[in-house]
Amino acid sequence: MKIIISPAKSLNFESPLPTQKHTLPKFLKDSRAVHKEIKKKKPKELMELMSISDKLADLNWQRNKVWKTPFTNENARPAMYAFAGDVYIGLDSYSISEEKLESLQDKLRILSGLYGLLKPLDLIQAYRLEMGTHLPIGEHKNLYEFWKQKLTAALNKELKKGELFINLASNEYASAIDFKALKVPVLTVDFLDSKDGKLKMISFFAKKARGLMVRYIIDTNAETIEDLKGFHYEGYRFDANLSKNNTLVFTR
Repeated sequence: MKIIISPAKSLNFESPLPTQKHTLPKFLKDSRAVHKEIKKKKPKELMELMSISDKLADLNWQRNKVWKTPFTNENARPAMYAFAGDVYIGLDSYSISEEKLESLQDKLRILSGLYGLLKPLDLIQAYRLEMGTHLPIGEHKNLYEFWKQKLTAALNKELKKGELFINLASNEYASAIDFKALKVPVLTVDFLDSKDGKLKMISFFAKKARGLMVRYIIDTNAETIEDLKGFHYEGYRFDANLSKNNTLVFTR
């Protein structure tokens, strides 16, 4: 099984780490090429490029100035403990037992505008660069063009025939993968909440639920689609009527 999720803009580089285990990103050479371009941007340019505040632009300008390789435990942090947004609230990385780390490391891949494709224990330094950012890199007019072929090829190299591939990423990040070129079908999982008498995708809840689904898979050693249908965390239940061939829908 392989699972893709999005990164997070919120970061945590302060909490004590529960393990010293770490790995290095596969695409660090490519990350340096991306960083070379983003480092050229001054705070005002970052503000306009990313539609962020003066304060955030200055913070990320500072981050870009100090970003450097090689990555070590002293200057970087495993991705699963660095990202702190809604998906990662659901995943609750810090409470995952050490014996479960190998399974998570094997199954989970995190998409990133700067790092391309990350394993949970891959070291990262603080950054902000959404995949949808219009940043030309060499001959590539944006990050999608820069990453798509590389990431699709990397996933195909990892995927075994018949292996379950689960898309829990947002549309912004999932668009960095050429799903039609993958050697296995893609299973998408959607989460809907009842609001005003109707079922809707509510961003905060859906993001957290994606992390909860990853956690459920790791907690229960889920391996099949039937296993996934048993997901029940925080009141979600599988909805057979709304689900279809390549999409599982959970509601609450």
